[in-house]
Amino acid sequence: MIWRSFVPAGGGCRPSAGPLAGGALAAGLPLVLTLSLAGCVAPQLALIQSGLDSLRTQVDTLQVRDSVSYRLLGDLRREMSEQRDILLSTRASSGSTTQELFEQMGRLEGKLDEAMGRFNQVQQRAAQAPAAPAGPDPNQLYEQAAQDLTQGRYPLALQGFREYALRFPATDLADNAQYGVGECLFAQAYFDSAAVEYERIVRLHPQGDRVPAGLWKLALCREKLGQAAQARKVLDDLVKGFPLSGEAQLARDRLAKQKPKPKR
Repeated sequence: MIWRSFVPAGGGCRPSAGPLAGGALAAGLPLVLTLSLAGCVAPQLALIQSGLDSLRTQVDTLQVRDSVSYRLLGDLRREMSEQRDILLSTRASSGSTTQELFEQMGRLEGKLDEAMGRFNQVQQRAAQAPAAPAGPDPNQLYEQAAQDLTQGRYPLALQGFREYALRFPATDLADNAQYGVGECLFAQAYFDSAAVEYERIVRLHPQGDRVPAGLWKLALCREKLGQAAQARKVLDDLVKGFPLSGEAQLARDRLAKQKPKPKR
């Protein structure tokens, strides 16, 4: 943004100052260095008013935390005071036009002070904003839930495993946590709910190392619920999908026992 001011030169106005450092907040605030002709006053006041309105809007809508921008506001405030002194020195020779301009400059100084005050309020609110609470450590959360399960504190273990599965679904222990949820329910003989949780292991973590164990316990839940045909299907899927796993061997043994003995 190019900032320009004007000085009298015979019968007209000419630019006399080069660019000043600008920023996101300084949307254009032309400063009057010297004004003695009535023809130069109105357009420059309009530019000053427009720049300040833009500045106030940006301070209201942006959370400004850049110290450089704040220093720029201070520089503009000091420069505005300098222009006020210049106007005071030219009042006697410029008559009522300069008096009117002086009054408007005073109002504009008040608006700039308001903008700086809002800037400070934004920074204070940002500094006083409470920090977001830190989440639980995933390893500690899992270990505590596993300890609760081992020691028979099933409601606590269930809560811990559920929280882990919800918060950390993409970690290596996510399928273990889901399996832990099923174990807590199975240990309390909630076989229908446990079956739902074991199925979630296969659906949510098909590549997880807990899938064979989940299928095995799912088959046991089906048996407990009197769903013999569904239990055999799960055991068949376990043997076919994971033939080298320990759970697959258990499934083979169970399927062999369930086969009807040939008639003699």
